[in-house]
Amino acid sequence: MEAARPPSTAGRFVVVGGGIAGVTCAEQLAIQFPSEDILLITAHPVIKAVTNFKQCILTGDGSQHVYKKLCLCAGAKPKLICEGNPYVLGIRDTDSAQEFQKQLTKAKRVMIIGNGGIALELVYEIEGCEVIWAIKDKAIGNTFFDAGAAEFLTSKLIAEKPEARIAHKRTRYTTEGRKKEAQTKSGAGNLGSALGPDWHEGLNLKGTKEFSHKVHIETMCEVKKIYLQEEFRISKKKSLPFPRDHCNQSVTTDKEAWPVYVELTNEKTYGCDFIVSATGVIPNTEPFLCGNNFDLGEDGGLKVDAHMHTSVSDVYAAGDICTASWPPSPFWQQMRLWTQARQMGWYAAKCMAAAILGESIDLDFSFELFAHVTKFFNYKVVLLGKYNAQGLGSDHELMLRCTKGQEYVKVVMQNGQMMGAVLIGETDLEETFENLILNQTDLSSYGEDLLDPNIDLEDYFD
Repeated sequence: MEAARPPSTAGRFVVVGGGIAGVTCAEQLAIQFPSEDILLITAHPVIKAVTNFKQCILTGDGSQHVYKKLCLCAGAKPKLICEGNPYVLGIRDTDSAQEFQKQLTKAKRVMIIGNGGIALELVYEIEGCEVIWAIKDKAIGNTFFDAGAAEFLTSKLIAEKPEARIAHKRTRYTTEGRKKEAQTKSGAGNLGSALGPDWHEGLNLKGTKEFSHKVHIETMCEVKKIYLQEEFRISKKKSLPFPRDHCNQSVTTDKEAWPVYVELTNEKTYGCDFIVSATGVIPNTEPFLCGNNFDLGEDGGLKVDAHMHTSVSDVYAAGDICTASWPPSPFWQQMRLWTQARQMGWYAAKCMAAAILGESIDLDFSFELFAHVTKFFNYKVVLLGKYNAQGLGSDHELMLRCTKGQEYVKVVMQNGQMMGAVLIGETDLEETFENLILNQTDLSSYGEDLLDPNIDLEDYFD
């Protein structure tokens, strides 16, 4: 009796990764080639190998998928402070976010390590639980903000949160014929769909306490050592209670027995129910490197050129897995953000289509100006261009406008021209500032009046 052969498919386009980059790429390819079957492979089944000499992908279930053009959009994985510790959680995809929610429902105190976007969102959204937030920087949100913006936002942490508003949901996708078991349980090492800007909507981020939220920030420190409960008992060390004031903290001891303890480099130790490691990500390239000569960037991502093409023939990459290696615009930089993953996925599909059709294509306009819109502490946040003066050296100046509790506006100026901006709150300035940056309008004659709230900039520069 002949053994059953593994299933195989063949098509012009295969996309690996069910996150925003992969889905956007597959959608755009379907628009470009409506009569083609576009194969989108998600984390289930996991990729086993890519054999470029046969232009075939082998998956963990034995399937073979032949391609003419392949786009790798497998995203990134959390860079955990400690591997294998059951009390250390990373939040990167939908599965890990749900696991976090499950743990939080039983928690009285959590510790968050890291200062990026996930950490910023968590410390504001968590309710009914003490939060100790440890960051290695002097101020919160160092990736996105300067000290002034950080101070503006920090005051919101102690304010009462407003009633939740109905969020605009993104389209959700599921895999056809996927078994219920696969939907509820990820395989070891598999990554689910990456989190978008509304990742916490629909999750009940509430601990066991009745209060809204209590956050204590420990700055300029990192994790020195993590102890399990018995290890900590044997060590004879002392842990601190949740700081309610700073007067007698050094002489008080926490009487609670916690599942896990964190010793920080500032010599303070706190117990908690679990730890959230939000310390960045690593491009998820490992499944694709064996037997393939991919060029890698300094950050470990697959190097892509201005057409999202890797160093391997007919293989493209988009989103967090890739490293942009073309000469960038003066106002653009790569950051592993949801918005850039979407832009890259869309543009990679356009490049794949152009290659099939033998057409030329210019670098997409979205790579001319860095622009990211998000929400932190219930404020709208817009980041434009070199918003933190990245790469500008000392030859620049900052202009600020701040109204406590309402808005924070910072522009980065160089030689009388706007190079970047941070807008927090409902400023309605983003479109005007985008144009001023892109057009490199000479603004030297306006001086401080540029941010005068009594001047309608939108009309003035229309």
